[in-house]
Amino acid sequence: MEIVELLASPVHRFEGRPQDGPGAAPDGELVREVRVRAGMGIVGDRYFNHPAHRDASITVIARESLPAGVGLAQVRRNVLVAGLVVGERTVDDLVGSVLVLDSGDGPVRLAVRRAANPCAWMDVTVGPGAMKALRRRGGVRCVPLDDGVLRVGALVATVEAASVVP
Repeated sequence: MEIVELLASPVHRFEGRPQDGPGAAPDGELVREVRVRAGMGIVGDRYFNHPAHRDASITVIARESLPAGVGLAQVRRNVLVAGLVVGERTVDDLVGSVLVLDSGDGPVRLAVRRAANPCAWMDVTVGPGAMKALRRRGGVRCVPLDDGVLRVGALVATVEAASVVP
C-alpha cells in the first residue's frame, strides 16, 4: 500500500459551468506531505476548517479507480492511495468506518462519512464518460479524528469497526 499523491489546494478550481473549464491550478498544490488537524482537515487546503465541509474535509480515492495518467489535479481529491485493500474492502467500501492511515509519522484516523460522488466536471477534467465510470468509485469524504502528518510513500492502513465512528 502507498500514498501516491497528496493535494492541498488553497483554491476551488471547479466553479461555474464545467464546459467553461476549471480555473488555473496554483503552484504547489500537489505536495509530498500534509498536516492534518482533527475536525478541521488539511492545513492549507481550501476546505480547512470550513463550516460547510467539516464533516467531509478530506477526500480519499484509490488509484485503481482512475484511468492511467489521471491524478488528484484532475479529480480534486486530497489523498490518492494505491493497493489499499483491508480484508476484501476497498476505499469505496469504507463508508461508516474509521480508516486509519500511517505513512510513517503515526496513525491518522479518518471517519469515513460518505461517498465522494463524481460530478459533471469529471467528464471535462478526466475525459468523456468519466462521471458515469466513477460512480461508486469516486472515493470517500472523511473527517479527521486525529492531528498528524501524511506523506507520499509506503502506507500501513487498517479499518476500525463502525461502532467507533463518532
